[in-house]
Amino acid sequence: MNILAIESSCDETSAAVVKDGTKVLSNIISSQIELHKLFGGVVPEIASRKHIEKINPVIDEALTEADMTFEDIDAIAVTYGPGLVGALLVGLAEAKALAYALKKPLIGVHHIEGHISANYIENPEFKPPYICLVVSGGHTHLVYVKDYGEYEIMGKTRDDAAGEAFDKVARAIGLGYPGGPKIDKLSKEGKASINFPRAQVEAYDFSFSGLKSAVLNYLNQCKMKDEEMIEADIAASFQEAVIDVLVTKTIKAAKEKGVQQVAIAGGVAANSGLREAMQKACDDHQITFQYPSHVLCTDNAAMIGAAAYYDYQKGIVHDMTLNAVPNLKLGDK
Repeated sequence: MNILAIESSCDETSAAVVKDGTKVLSNIISSQIELHKLFGGVVPEIASRKHIEKINPVIDEALTEADMTFEDIDAIAVTYGPGLVGALLVGLAEAKALAYALKKPLIGVHHIEGHISANYIENPEFKPPYICLVVSGGHTHLVYVKDYGEYEIMGKTRDDAAGEAFDKVARAIGLGYPGGPKIDKLSKEGKASINFPRAQVEAYDFSFSGLKSAVLNYLNQCKMKDEEMIEADIAASFQEAVIDVLVTKTIKAAKEKGVQQVAIAGGVAANSGLREAMQKACDDHQITFQYPSHVLCTDNAAMIGAAAYYDYQKGIVHDMTLNAVPNLKLGDK
């Protein structure tokens, strides 16, 4: 089954052709990072306009790279939430037009489900049940994946997402946007010598707002006292504080559910410190650890095509009334 997938939930315009859920024939990504760097973050209106410019060329390139035409496509998949509503609508309108004109099934995909499904692409043998930590600029979810398309959210952030905290701290240090990769790189040059707090909220929820504020307060105190600020140490200490909480709760969830597999997904899953710490914790507890390659951690259409395949196997298709849902909850279809 060949699925043409479209992703436009934030600032990447992406199209991919995915065969049988795991074989990626093409995965074209047009990033807007350089454009949004000027503003220190994603500007929704600019993102939407850029999606309109890029979506047709990206789809054409995806088909060309897969050596296919529209006639070879069996279904159209698209992200319909969560995300920026204007950005989502661009991809959704394109997908609905293609599905209608080509008389192909339309499969709306949850963005977080796409991130989770990225783990199946490079390792088709990896199957539920498992615990998946989804960490990105907009989401921090701890999910018990019971089966394909069946999820139990065990915990989520109560304020800032992990990636959002990375961006805000990076901006405060003066590293610019996007913050995650820059803090990860800088932290390798420093020592985690500053004792920033680890928020202990109940159950498996997360909170990074207090940690972000602690870093900002530390920076302000250094400026007021005219003390030296070692940016690499600040980055390393902040990153360690985030990772400690993420890893501890993920391992705890795996033990509670009695599963021997853990996966990570989302943009922050590309963080080298998180990968190393999670790998060590999983090794210590005899748990198998799975993570996608860097390109599949960022927003991309291949992960949407993978998720769509498993949804389609369960009989999930949508009609032309499908609309963008910016606050779509995981598990809603």
